[in-house]
Amino acid sequence: MKRSTAFVAMGAIIVALALAMSLYTVDQRKAAIKFQLGEVVSVITDPGLYFMVPVLQNVRMYDTRIQTLDSRDAERFLTSENKNVLVDSFVKWRVIDVRQFYVSVRGDPIAAEARISQTVNDALRAEFAKRTVHEVVSGQRESIMSTVADKVDKDVKGIGVEVVDVRLKRVDLVPEISSDVYRRMESERKRVANELRATGQAEGEKIKAEADRQRQVIVAEAYRDAQRVKGEGDALAARIYSEAYGKNPEFYSFYRSLDAYRQTLRSKSDVMVLDPSSDFFKYLKNPGRGK
Repeated sequence: MKRSTAFVAMGAIIVALALAMSLYTVDQRKAAIKFQLGEVVSVITDPGLYFMVPVLQNVRMYDTRIQTLDSRDAERFLTSENKNVLVDSFVKWRVIDVRQFYVSVRGDPIAAEARISQTVNDALRAEFAKRTVHEVVSGQRESIMSTVADKVDKDVKGIGVEVVDVRLKRVDLVPEISSDVYRRMESERKRVANELRATGQAEGEKIKAEADRQRQVIVAEAYRDAQRVKGEGDALAARIYSEAYGKNPEFYSFYRSLDAYRQTLRSKSDVMVLDPSSDFFKYLKNPGRGK
């Protein structure tokens, strides 16, 4: 009885081990290749629980998430001016065809990254050779990254890999040409500043001349209007005086004489030399009558 129980337990253990060796799980972040005696039988990309025949079959898992290939050291590239720049970059890539990935590089990520790195290096070298230092440092980085990413992606599709993005982290001048480039940049900025100053001075002179012209026009128009108003006032005063004289000539003459006395005898120090019989003293001699 005890022996039969032991056999049953042993059999259960063997069955459990066989099942454990026969079942495998594919994670959603990975893909699997099933081999039978070294030959590829199938590729599993959907996550779930799967079965295989132990001993005859085996399974290898491959990560399908986006990987980062970061350059260890900055590379030197020549521009169209035959000047060196230091470039630091990184690449985002992932496996999209597991079977092709295995056939091309035996499923080795290091071998795949070596291929990607070489392709990126060649593409960057070609793009930098078309551009000047100014363009690669500040002007066309986005264009370079986009072009390189497209070129590299087309090339590495053959090993079952997709390049998601290529980024330039740093583009610097090598020390021996930095000072020369900075001097040229300073000279260019000074030239632009001088042009802006000259333009500003010319505009200032133009505005000043226009303001002077407008001032002269305004002063002339104001003087014209003032003279017109003054003339109208003088005419009105003359008309009023004439009307007043016409109504009472004697009173008008008396009033004008008083005004003349007031203006002439305003100061005690004033001296007048006149004939005593002059009409100027008519109302002083005979205040009661004007004649």
